Amino acid sequence: MSPSAAPKPQPEPRSAYRAFRTIGTRWADNDAYGHVNNVVYYSWFDTVVNAHLIEAGALDIHRGETIGLVIETQCNYFSAIEFPQTVEAGLRVAHMGKSSVRYEVGLFVQGEPMTAARGHFIHVYVDRATRRPVSLPEKLRSVLEALQ
Repeated sequence: MSPSAAPKPQPEPRSAYRAFRTIGTRWADNDAYGHVNNVVYYSWFDTVVNAHLIEAGALDIHRGETIGLVIETQCNYFSAIEFPQTVEAGLRVAHMGKSSVRYEVGLFVQGEPMTAARGHFIHVYVDRATRRPVSLPEKLRSVLEALQ
């Protein structure tokens, strides 16, 4: 392998993640090939990250002065997920900067020990009005530290 080549992504165990959310698949999630379409995985990433932040009181999507804008997402697929399976999404924070966060999400078929897919999702936190980067609010930083 050349020095610049990254190692092939591999499935990960549940122990690699700090928080979990259960997500039900829907009939409409399946594509013509009989498995969940790739675009749905990205919506699950969005759901697990934002629901965690909202429930922890670290994000007010309606009135908060600070919002997170997605600047990058990526996903690796290891095994198919299909309706009517239930997904258990694991969440962790891999990197926290002054105004940005790299979330990593592992998607598990309910009860399975290894990820069916895993990826990342990067938010840059900005002022809602100006859309300029801002430092992570203290409450948000505290919630994120618990995910590291």
